[in-house]
This record gives sequence, structure tokens and C-alpha cells, in this order.
Amino acid sequence: MGGFDLLLRELTAARGVSGNEGDIRALLCRLAGERGAICDIDRIGNLLATKDGGDASAPRLLLAAHMDEVGLLIRGVGEDGSLRYRPVGGIDPRVLVSKRVLCGDKQVPGVIGAKAIHLQTEGDRDRVLQHNDMSIDIGAKSKAEAERLCPPGTYAVFDSPLEAFGDGYVMGRALDDRVGCLALLEALDAGYVGKLTCAFTVQEEVGLRGSIVVGHSADYDLAIALEGTSANDLGDVESTKQVCILGRGAALSHMDHASIRHPRLRALIEDIAAKAGIPCQTKRSVSGGNDAGPLQRGTVAKPTAVLSVPCRYIHSPSSVAALSDIQAVCDLVRAVMEALPRCRL
Repeated sequence: MGGFDLLLRELTAARGVSGNEGDIRALLCRLAGERGAICDIDRIGNLLATKDGGDASAPRLLLAAHMDEVGLLIRGVGEDGSLRYRPVGGIDPRVLVSKRVLCGDKQVPGVIGAKAIHLQTEGDRDRVLQHNDMSIDIGAKSKAEAERLCPPGTYAVFDSPLEAFGDGYVMGRALDDRVGCLALLEALDAGYVGKLTCAFTVQEEVGLRGSIVVGHSADYDLAIALEGTSANDLGDVESTKQVCILGRGAALSHMDHASIRHPRLRALIEDIAAKAGIPCQTKRSVSGGNDAGPLQRGTVAKPTAVLSVPCRYIHSPSSVAALSDIQAVCDLVRAVMEALPRCRL
């Protein structure tokens, strides 16, 4: 791995479960500052990194990516020293059995455990395990020891560092949405002739809370949300249900459960991609929601669009993305910034 691959490794290694984004925010603040941005943290915890190129006639551009990730929150400790947890964000319980986690600021190692297959009844095997059926084992011998190491309120992240594998793929936790954060850093590096605000938002995974604040406080004419989005491209899946496909470039949405794209802005992005030869595909699903919704419905309605990196196994300990798709999103954002001052929506 090299270049922005190493930067992505650094971003995915930083902890940032929704509501506990301090580590990733500190890292992003440093990296944005190194790229010449003026950084400000608002009262909910969003990081707003601004660079003004000086051209007041250019549209004021807001790029947004959420810094938070899905994870777990310790809600109690059993008498045997096991940790009871609740998911923070949407996590399918089926992907958690026997997965490694790191708990708290001391990154106490643990494993998510459930009743062994040998001890399960036929009824147990016929139903899907729920979060309440599992607990985190940190090797504590007593409730007192476990509470000392990981008291209720402790956050846990998946212990799955970014790894390269296959032909140009990476796997690891938090690709949603550290791929978007990487694209924002690349945009700050490239610069923009007008005012550019990069909003690294918090608590997207639990209700788009950070972007609601940004939508009512930031100064912008149009916004583009940079996301990681679901891919469903393996197995016997008909093409219309594949959502998007790894290796075919940036994914552009028409709508989701939070926003509908601005038609002229989306058409402009498609046209820029075609002229620049940047791979681009349409997201073939209406599902989920992201920061574009609150940014579209801010104090004054603004044109918005969503540009995503396709990710397999999203919201799991080991999501998968293609490096070429991440590069395509970064290239397309840069091309949009270069073309935008000459365009009218």
C-alpha cells in the first residue's frame, strides 16, 4: 500500500464510534491543518475545515463526510465479568459472533461470544442470534475487574485493521465513511478558487445529527456528500438488485430516504465525469440516508448531491472496497471543483 492507501489506513485506525469521535476528529484536524485549512469545531463536535481561494464569484462549496463509525457501547457487566453491549448504529447481529473488539481508551482486547454450537438446542440453531444473546469477553475473572477495565458507558470498536487483499481491494472497519473523509482531505490538498468548506460530521450513524447542525450554520451555495454505500454485487444477484458494483467507479445516487438529488447538479457531475474519463455508475437502490438530507433542508434549501464509494459488507467488522473506486471519487471531486466556477445550476 502506498500514497492515499496509507492515509486511509491511518484514518480507519482512529476510533470514532458515534458520540465518541475525539480520536478521529483530532487526527482530521491535524491533517486538514497541514493542508492549509482553518479548522473550527462546533458545539456538537463537527469539524469544519475551510479554505478560501479568494474568488467571490465562484459558488461557495460544501463537501461533507461523516467521521463517525458504527460500534458498540457497554451497557452493563455480568457477575461473571462479561460485558453486555448495545450496537451504536445499524449493525446486523449475525456478523458479530466471535469477532474481536477493542474496548475503551486503553483498547482492552475482547471477543464477542455466544453459546457454543455444541450447547445449542435445535431451536437455538433455527433462529438468528440477537445482540442480547451475545456478550463481550475481556478475560475478566469477576464483575469488579470487568467494571474497572470497562465500566458502563465504555465504547468498543472492531479490531480489524485495514488490509490490502486480492487485486486492488482493501478490507477493514469504518470504510463508511473514512473513504469520504479521505476524499475531503484530497479536496483540501487540491484547493478551490472560491470558498471551500469541508465538514467532517459527527453522529451520522445515529440520525444525521451532525449534519443537521451544519445545515443550519454553515455558509454554502451547494453541497456534495461523500459516502460509503452498500454494494450487493456478489453471488446470484440480478443486476437491478446489485445496487452498485466494486471496480466500476464512483456511485451517484438519484435519491435515498433522506434526500433527492438536485437534477442539474447531478447531471453536471455526470457530464464532468464523462468528459474527464472518470469511472462513474448509478446507485440502483433507494435505501438508507446520509448527510445530504439535512444539508439539502438547511436554513435555506440548497442544491445537493451524493457521491459514494461502493462497499461490500458495510457496517461490519470487515467492509471491502476497491482502491480504484476510492480514487475515482477523489478524482471526480477534484474535477468538479475545477469546473464548478464556470458552471451555472
